[in-house]
Amino acid sequence: MFRKLLIANRGEIAVRVIRACRDLKVSPVTVFSEPDAQALHVRMSDEAYGIGPAPSNQSYLNVEAIIAAARRSGAEAIHPGYGFLAENAEFARAVSAAGLTFVGPPPDAMEVMGSKTSARRAAVAAGVPVVPGTTQSLKSYEEARVTAGQFGYPVMLKAVAGGGGKGMRQVATESELLSAFETAQSEAASAFGDRAIYLEKLVERPRHIEIQIFADSHGNFVHLGERECSIQRRHQKVIEECPSPIDDSSLRERMGTAAIKIAKAVDYIGAGTVEFLFSDATREFYFLEMNTRLQVEHPVTELVTGFDLVREQINVAAGARLSFSQDHVRWRGVAIECRVYAEDPDNSFFPSPGKITFLRAPTGPGIRDDRGVTAGDEVSIYYDPMISKLAAWGRTRAEAIDRLRRALDEYAVGGIKTTLPFFREIVRDEEFIAGRLDTGFIARFQERRSERPRATGGTQADSLQPDMAIIAAALAYRRAQRKISPSHRSNEQSKWKLAGRAAALNRGPGRRSSERR
Repeated sequence: MFRKLLIANRGEIAVRVIRACRDLKVSPVTVFSEPDAQALHVRMSDEAYGIGPAPSNQSYLNVEAIIAAARRSGAEAIHPGYGFLAENAEFARAVSAAGLTFVGPPPDAMEVMGSKTSARRAAVAAGVPVVPGTTQSLKSYEEARVTAGQFGYPVMLKAVAGGGGKGMRQVATESELLSAFETAQSEAASAFGDRAIYLEKLVERPRHIEIQIFADSHGNFVHLGERECSIQRRHQKVIEECPSPIDDSSLRERMGTAAIKIAKAVDYIGAGTVEFLFSDATREFYFLEMNTRLQVEHPVTELVTGFDLVREQINVAAGARLSFSQDHVRWRGVAIECRVYAEDPDNSFFPSPGKITFLRAPTGPGIRDDRGVTAGDEVSIYYDPMISKLAAWGRTRAEAIDRLRRALDEYAVGGIKTTLPFFREIVRDEEFIAGRLDTGFIARFQERRSERPRATGGTQADSLQPDMAIIAAALAYRRAQRKISPSHRSNEQSKWKLAGRAAALNRGPGRRSSERR
């Protein structure tokens, strides 16, 4: 096992990996940009290194700075989390060239699956059905026009290097194609530095279902079942659950087998997710893409199967065998997760950055809240505004929904807008409760929502008595200030290096301190 591991990420996922490191008795090292100097992941780690200013391309995407930090700390491995450099094959190669271990799949596998067109070719070669469409990027608008005519409208344009809904455009008629083609190219270039796009026939009202797979360097491959990820806005998932409300063991086995075929085809190692579109009408599924990393929604799989996927990632990267085989995998109960964003759902989900003046997280039976922030922290304008992943587990889907509803009602955040009120409505929606889900769910939900009175339930921090909210915020701020007070800094010495300078750290219970930049 590694002695030290550097986490090349921030926020909630960095905190999640830190906790797995603690369980494995591995010393966690973090990196941070200038606005993240006092972030929770920095405060929780043993060592932290500044890697640049706020823009991602100068900090969290700065390969040289991250590897330099790993070398200075003496870390033997780098965990990329998700986002940023997590699916960057060149970063994985640079980590290996520096004599460090990359906690993730081989670069060649990342490269094949990182391109949507080469991934489609790999799926076809493995005998896995794909959505009808091109297996090469489109060279021109004219080629797109001819190809769309061959498949028939509606079609989807997608970025070859894409993900997260960027560079995607749905096209209903030929008259919309030119504008959609140019917009998709421009967005793809901006998001991924690659203008290449391809075309697929649109599968109408599909479910988005993904299979969690795991492989080790000893030739063992397993799948851990499916996650339903159909509830999306702007092609980004916001609610996920395991298993899918379909809950068909035969379908699960067929999709799991298909996912493992694809993983074997590229000699995959580590955690990965194979995504499919599924038609309720025909009961057919089609390969969509593979994410060569840990997924945001991995907690619901952990809650239902009982396996710690991050711990497993680190063990496998260290050369160990998977701690379980396919025969050991069982699915117990149902887990549902909401991604809580600092966004205003009443203003087209516009980001709501700012200081969190108050935070009361839910607890109780079956509740898990993975957060990267605390009261007094700042939600930056520079990064993804997700502040928490709230998950609820129950013996049945109905029980999981009841617990999630209660947890959402308990959750209170002050100082910023969040998506909590929006989720409170969804978990009371009849279509959601019945499990009638597809990728168009939110659009139809918004229509139903506009036709009925709001029933948000719960208590937002903003609705508390103003003086109580101010007192709570002041106390939280005071506690935070004590942790970083100059008197603490001057009285202790430590190995913790913050922004490249020695700072204080005391490993005793409840006594940590740091140095402001």
